[in-house]
Amino acid sequence: MTELTTACIGLGANLGDAEGTLRAAFAAIGALPGTALVAASPLYVTPAWGVEAQPDFINAAARVDTTLDAPALLAALLEIEHQFGRDRSREQRWGPRTLDLDLLLYGEAVIELPGLQVPHPRLHERAFALVPLADVAPELHIAGHGSVREAAFRIGHDAIRAL
Repeated sequence: MTELTTACIGLGANLGDAEGTLRAAFAAIGALPGTALVAASPLYVTPAWGVEAQPDFINAAARVDTTLDAPALLAALLEIEHQFGRDRSREQRWGPRTLDLDLLLYGEAVIELPGLQVPHPRLHERAFALVPLADVAPELHIAGHGSVREAAFRIGHDAIRAL
């Protein structure tokens, strides 16, 4: 029997129908082979981060149980992004996007591979990821930073509002 791993995914978009895109992305994630969508956070409006001269983002988080290993899950997430019109090769770093899917946590694993770092780097510093993640996985741990709930509590999130 293949082992199930709990993984958490951050979702974000700020181009087109961002709210509709995130809702459709939840369904696409839940339809991945060997993967069940366990929980989907509410949607949040968050200020743009990195490049601030762009529309606000809609952010959310998903918790899944999956038999996919972390590289296969990431590849599947990148394919979902592509299906929603994202072309990473043509965009500005931290710029506007139709859909961004980030593998935030993969069980308790700490993974350092080219193109894949888990826990997601700087997760513990980013309210736009932590606030929705705390809705679906407050008890999970971010290596070196405590639980998601603790990390979310430590960071300011006044500028984030639920949709």
